[in-house]
Amino acid sequence: MPRPGRNTAIRDRHRAAIARGRPPCGICGQPIDYRLPYMDPAEFVVDHIVPLKRGGADTLANKQAAHRRCNRAKSDNADGGPILRRSGSLARPR
Repeated sequence: MPRPGRNTAIRDRHRAAIARGRPPCGICGQPIDYRLPYMDPAEFVVDHIVPLKRGGADTLANKQAAHRRCNRAKSDNADGGPILRRSGSLARPR
């Protein structure tokens, strides 16, 4: 059941807009296979950069592509937590 105040039509539009560009994961920086099935740990999900629980807006500007496993690891941490990239870079991709 959707949370009060969240519009599923807007959510679906934002998801489609992000997926069209096929960006890498905004959390780990690795490529995403956009064809993976639902509930696969590496599937595409939409992540709120600043979580709603921490005052983030439910807008396209506050959303990014992510792997399901990365989004789960980030949870509701605004900074993404201590996720290290395989490249060794600590900078978040833009």
